[in-house]
Amino acid sequence: MSVQTLAEYIEYLEVEKGLSQNTLDAYRRDLSEFWEGCTACGVDDLEAVTRNDISSYIMQLHEQKYSPTSVIRKIASLRGLYKWLCANEYCKTNPTLMIELPKLPKRLPKVVSVKEIEDILKQDLNVTQRVIIELLYGCGLRVSELTDLKMCDISIKSKYLQCRGKGSKERIVPLGSKAIAALKKYFPHREFITKKMQIVDNHLLVTDDGREVSRQDIYNFVHEQGKKIHKTISPHTLRHSFATHLIENGADLRVVQELLGHSDVSTTQLYTHISKKRLKDVYFAINK
Repeated sequence: MSVQTLAEYIEYLEVEKGLSQNTLDAYRRDLSEFWEGCTACGVDDLEAVTRNDISSYIMQLHEQKYSPTSVIRKIASLRGLYKWLCANEYCKTNPTLMIELPKLPKRLPKVVSVKEIEDILKQDLNVTQRVIIELLYGCGLRVSELTDLKMCDISIKSKYLQCRGKGSKERIVPLGSKAIAALKKYFPHREFITKKMQIVDNHLLVTDDGREVSRQDIYNFVHEQGKKIHKTISPHTLRHSFATHLIENGADLRVVQELLGHSDVSTTQLYTHISKKRLKDVYFAINK
């Protein structure tokens, strides 16, 4: 697979499919690694790749202890590539057809309680850290959506923010009173930093040394907050908790779907199962 062919495919995903930069990077990485493995085995033509080659590649992924989710994504990368290759007559056959996907274990996402969220917010957080918690939990944002937010995406007056989710789909999310209060305290601090460092950056979140707050910065920060409530949590845990607490308090499933930016309501229905499980846990804890 030539560099040009890969570049053409990635451009197609970006322009035609509207995939996010993070997804494009993952696809580029997956496909490059696959092709390196093929060339190492003497396969130097995309059309020469067989179903057995794909199956061997998947077996190697399992041997290297990749998670089922990662394996599924890598297979999806290959399927998408060969579908595009066949459609554009680069290949006559598609070796990814009939390749079975590994089964994902049915696990409910971890959530934290309202009290645990309150305990985190009671910590000595600076204004930037408080905004991070309020937007991850209070708005149910994905970490990539949070790091991508620009100043122009926030409207304090109208009490909403606009974010770009998976597939670059835009959605409007209401801002609660606590999130607004946190943002109002953060804005002067951000202005001070940008003026002090003489930088022009439209991203909402900036560090005290003037760079953009990264996803890893947020992962590390949230992980440290989890230690304070004796739990291992990630930014996505706060998003899961946001959805679960809404449903527990009677929010309509379709409304939660819109707030989370899910394209299919069946994805959102997962949170009803979490809610029921939590209800059972509380019931049996009381009635031991």
